[in-house]
Amino acid sequence: MKYTEEHEWLRADGDAYVVGITEHATSQLGDLVFVELPEVGTEVSKDDEIVVIESVKAASDIMAPVDGVITAVNEALAEDPSLANSDPLGEGWFFKIKPSDASQVDGLMDEDAYTAMIG
Repeated sequence: MKYTEEHEWLRADGDAYVVGITEHATSQLGDLVFVELPEVGTEVSKDDEIVVIESVKAASDIMAPVDGVITAVNEALAEDPSLANSDPLGEGWFFKIKPSDASQVDGLMDEDAYTAMIG
């Protein structure tokens, strides 16, 4: 898995990556009550705001971790945002993205670097 400074995780899934937010992010945000996901097929650039989330504490955005195309979204999360809290690394994923430049993924943090950042 790879991680961003914005507390997102990426896990390879074929030629795409599944993207979600980390347990650290969910603990900071509190219970999620609303998620607005991007449209499948949307082309995004790294750091574009592509998901809107609202929690009991704040509204926030999830940024595109790399340039690419959204290939899937987690409709179950839109129906039940609390999945991001109860299973952030599993059923609480947000979207899948196919990078246009896979080398951007290599520039993201590994687990040790992310753990050190939030330490």
